[in-house]
Amino acid sequence: MNPNYNPLCQALGYHFKKLDYLITALTHRSAGMPNNERLEFLGDALLSCITAEVLFERFPLAREGELTRLRANLVKRDTLVKIAQHLELGKYLRLGGGELKTGGEQRASILSDAVEAIIGAIYQDGGMKACYSVILQLWQQPINALSKRKIKDPKTRLQEYSQAKQLPLPTYQVLYIGGTPHAQQFEVECIVPGLEQPASGRGESRRRAEQSAAASALSILNVE
Repeated sequence: MNPNYNPLCQALGYHFKKLDYLITALTHRSAGMPNNERLEFLGDALLSCITAEVLFERFPLAREGELTRLRANLVKRDTLVKIAQHLELGKYLRLGGGELKTGGEQRASILSDAVEAIIGAIYQDGGMKACYSVILQLWQQPINALSKRKIKDPKTRLQEYSQAKQLPLPTYQVLYIGGTPHAQQFEVECIVPGLEQPASGRGESRRRAEQSAAASALSILNVE
């Protein structure tokens, strides 16, 4: 017997015309076929596309690298799990016996995959407009949190991180300069206390290579 999906649909802000889409989105592969793997693939692409468009419009001065970082913050597993918990997805998931016994309804990978699958299901059932609306609603808080932050370049953020940790400031060293005089390529390493080895980055100028290396260091350090 299927549970009452009305509370979930109300939390989503979307009611399915064909409930089978939602049921499939909530079905883990351990429960058999059809399961949510294909819908997860679709939802992942839709989430990436829609959040990219939202960020493009909301941050007109942000460069490509910064937009990429902001999008990564919105689509990362931790964000998806928080949304799954808000929707109380755990009690709706359809899992196989093994997953049920080991607490699969609370496993981060299963919850995050189910959120993406639901996005894919909404697209299949109601199209792009419905999908866009649901994502804007569910991601309103994390998007607003990003909007309140001043956009800073990676070198500035890495320097602020080091100062907050009372560590020596990062240092940068050019490893390689190549290409033609009109199309040079620089490779730079960034040395940060706390990293086992330097982070590296490339760019068409030393400044951009340093920014790329700083961004790599932030990623390794898991600094948002």
